[in-house]
Amino acid sequence: MNLASLKTLHTSLFFLVALRAVHSAHASTPIVDLGYAQYQGVFDAALNITSFLGIRYAAAPTGNLRWRVPSPPSTVSGVQLMDTNPPPCYQGLLSAAPAQTEDCLFLSVYSPAITAMKLLPTIVWIHGGGYVIGSASDYNGAELVQESNREVVVVVIQYRLGVFGFLAGQQVKDGGVLNAGLLDQDFALRWVNKNIRKFGGDPDKVTIWGESAGAGSVLQHVVAHDGKTEPQLFRAAITSSTLLPSQYMYNDRIPQTRFNNVATEAGCTAADALECLRGVDAAALQEINLNLTPGFQGTVTFVPVIDQSFITQSPTELLAQGSVNGVILLSMTNTNEGVLFVNQSVEYDAAQYVHQLFPLFGAQESAAVVSIYEPLGSPLDQVNAIMKESIFVCPTYRLLEAFPNASYKGEYAVPPALHGDDVFYYFPSFVQPGSMLQFNNTIFRTAFDQGFLSFAAHLGPNTKLLPSITPAWPKWSESAPQEMVFNRTEGGAPWISTALTSEALLERCEFWKSVRSLTAQ
Repeated sequence: MNLASLKTLHTSLFFLVALRAVHSAHASTPIVDLGYAQYQGVFDAALNITSFLGIRYAAAPTGNLRWRVPSPPSTVSGVQLMDTNPPPCYQGLLSAAPAQTEDCLFLSVYSPAITAMKLLPTIVWIHGGGYVIGSASDYNGAELVQESNREVVVVVIQYRLGVFGFLAGQQVKDGGVLNAGLLDQDFALRWVNKNIRKFGGDPDKVTIWGESAGAGSVLQHVVAHDGKTEPQLFRAAITSSTLLPSQYMYNDRIPQTRFNNVATEAGCTAADALECLRGVDAAALQEINLNLTPGFQGTVTFVPVIDQSFITQSPTELLAQGSVNGVILLSMTNTNEGVLFVNQSVEYDAAQYVHQLFPLFGAQESAAVVSIYEPLGSPLDQVNAIMKESIFVCPTYRLLEAFPNASYKGEYAVPPALHGDDVFYYFPSFVQPGSMLQFNNTIFRTAFDQGFLSFAAHLGPNTKLLPSITPAWPKWSESAPQEMVFNRTEGGAPWISTALTSEALLERCEFWKSVRSLTAQ
């Protein structure tokens, strides 16, 4: 045998050994049989975590299934290797997300206990993004597993966004389904309830957690079906920066006008406009989605509505009635929630601003807002506070009130404490243009994370999964409104302490509660 032949043989043997090693590694990873498909995860030996990226939980919502209730996936043969993040749903704003698609109803599971005898508490993460952007690939659930000391299983879900997920109007009610994106989330939660045991998760110990629109989604599931969802899909809820924009009745003037605009842009002006829209090419519909999504400054147009089925009344009314799913709540807000949603270079008239933010306001309500917020500073200061409190902070206190003696409240206050700054602590690999981790202190990060993760595991932040400097965290109640504040000192040390909720803030929130029929929340 000559030298060339030996080299060829050596190369062939090398690739054969490598191929067998890869096969062996895959073969050692458990295969989960869900009935409609068999999925094989990827095992990270360094972390001792198995990941299943991009599991299909519902059929592709395309063609005749567009704006329909999500349906079960079709059966596929063979073993599917789950080693790639799923493509994101079509984004409602310009986004760098690659390969966006209408066929996007996937979720990812991260488990430290795929073959363990004891089932672990499960966290289901619902991404934010104003109901128009975001994807599962933005959030590495393995990071939550690590931060929990490998004491939880994590599921990260995707759902239809923008016009694909939240188109409303009488035609959608008559010929399709409203709040399709919320129903996707509900379908994913039912998938978890049915299947999470096979991944080492406990279906009776599920916590739903989201940030921004993800937290707003958590609020929607808390009040879904008048608080009587069957079966119970979660026992605990966590909200980080709850977003609650105006949520109109599905056929009110504003959502109906939006439907009419979509139909007109698509050339669907005949009697059965919805059926016509189902025939529009997805790429063409996406162009309309991008053109119509931006709303008044800091708002978007395609958001949940009252559909009289999944959401029967305004969310704040249901919260006031105590009509809730789940038994316990932890809510976090950031000190300066409103700043990113307000153009800081504009000279504002607060009365005009609030009328644009809430079109149902009249002169009397706008004047009342000015009277209440004028003591807070300049017109810009007032507008920042109006956005922060009406859309994010006060809805959070409505949530807390709906869980009497069964809720915890926290505030992320590390400057600048903008909306979304906290996400980098939960998911260190999260990428958001223009933002970064503000306080990279290991002691602080552990203390901050443990509140959420210990709550998910033990229904309270005080039974800690890892040691932390956070003091005893009291429950929040209207009679004793205490919350945990997470901040830093000027010298750069962690500063974490309990504080009383501002009475003046709660009084302003009472105003927003009194005008909830006009804010449509």
